[in-house]
Amino acid sequence: MEEEHHEPKADPRYLLRQPVALQWFDNGKLCQRSEEERQASRFELFLDLLYVAILANFAENLAEDVTGVKLVKYILILSPSWHVWSDLRELMNSFYNDDLSQRILILWIMAVLVVYGNNAPLVDEDISAMRSAVGAYLTARISSNLAHLYYSFSSYHHRAQQRLWCVLSTAGLCVYIPLFFESIPLRNKIAVAAVAIVYEEAVWIFCYSPAAKRMLRARYTTAVNISHEVDRFAAFYIIALGEFLYTIVVGSPAAVGFNLSLMRAVWTLIIAFCLNWLYLHGDCSVESTHPLRHSILTAFTWAPIHLPLIASLLAGGHVAAASAKATDPATGEDAEHGFSAAQRWLLCASLGTGLFCLYIIALLHVSKDTGCALLLPKPFRLMMRPIVGLILILLPLAHRLNLTETLSVIMALMVWIVIWENITSLQRGAKLWEPWTETKYPEGGNKGYYRSKVDHEHVPKGDADQQKAKDGQVLENNPSE
Repeated sequence: MEEEHHEPKADPRYLLRQPVALQWFDNGKLCQRSEEERQASRFELFLDLLYVAILANFAENLAEDVTGVKLVKYILILSPSWHVWSDLRELMNSFYNDDLSQRILILWIMAVLVVYGNNAPLVDEDISAMRSAVGAYLTARISSNLAHLYYSFSSYHHRAQQRLWCVLSTAGLCVYIPLFFESIPLRNKIAVAAVAIVYEEAVWIFCYSPAAKRMLRARYTTAVNISHEVDRFAAFYIIALGEFLYTIVVGSPAAVGFNLSLMRAVWTLIIAFCLNWLYLHGDCSVESTHPLRHSILTAFTWAPIHLPLIASLLAGGHVAAASAKATDPATGEDAEHGFSAAQRWLLCASLGTGLFCLYIIALLHVSKDTGCALLLPKPFRLMMRPIVGLILILLPLAHRLNLTETLSVIMALMVWIVIWENITSLQRGAKLWEPWTETKYPEGGNKGYYRSKVDHEHVPKGDADQQKAKDGQVLENNPSE
């Protein structure tokens, strides 16, 4: 694939800048305005802070009363919030310029999300909450669509696909209209919401797929900044793992001293640490091609698979962290009976599902290792993820295990995956300990600079030039300084 770079011009500072595409395809040739790798902006990270609270609220609502209805509601209210986040991710990836309009847009979307985050958990209890949540969601999506439409006038590079996206996405929002009517039964509304969510996912895949590009016969088509895209998904993954950690500290649930609640809190920390390790470890290859770079199929599988991954880890993380609170407030003794069987199933099934998603993500990476440079080939290196995932899903069937024992088994299995993948991904001939070199000072020791400084203070003014030359010679003889 040919690649072309367009260096940005040094423009004066404007409050409202012209939104221009940062990368695009010109008849299949990738063009970029800058070669530098992009990372998430400070305002995007600020948006993520709000999602920490919103997603924690959704997970807590599910963990308090684990039923089939609550689980369906959790999925149906989490998915729209993911779509809003994805809209902003796409806009900032393609048109980020950090001007006043983009900052106000982020603030506006965040304000609308506050409304959504407060009302979405109550949609099955109060029609006013349903209307507020749906109205907030529609406002956020329409705001993003209008931004796409506005940007399509300022830059021709993504114009055709942006306008196709605006039309199809806005049309799909009309599916949510029946949710405003109180006369429609809740079960029918669940079906409507499910259809709308699936439609939105399908529209996103279609509008940015080669099929849409061929249909539009467009010379200029969309492209993504892969480094920024990977960074944003990783940031959202960290948000999900934050659900493991927040509850084990806030309110001091594991106080006082050493107790079983403290043990479960530490086990929860280790589980989250291992999950983060597995995500960053990828497919354990020395060199591999990221799914976003390999093909259309891997790219459009890698991005959507993050939604069930995030949803499962959020639910499992909250239940795992809540285990640190499983004590009797009156006596302070461990209260195993306070942790229901439904919560156990949610904990184990969620973490098991998360491992299967991590397994799929790892498989999507294309290994470039040749000659079997590692101890085991890729399928054997990754096989523990689905095996342990299945064990976790079935673990609640072991009724004799109490809460602490269940969490201990989960923690041990997670650690085992990390150990297995790190050992099997070592190169052949690898050793445990790397020899230390260059631990001693070079000739002259470490006193050259300080000696010259002391000597300089006692040198007469007339000999200053001579002393400077002497100091320079000392520093040359001591390159480590």
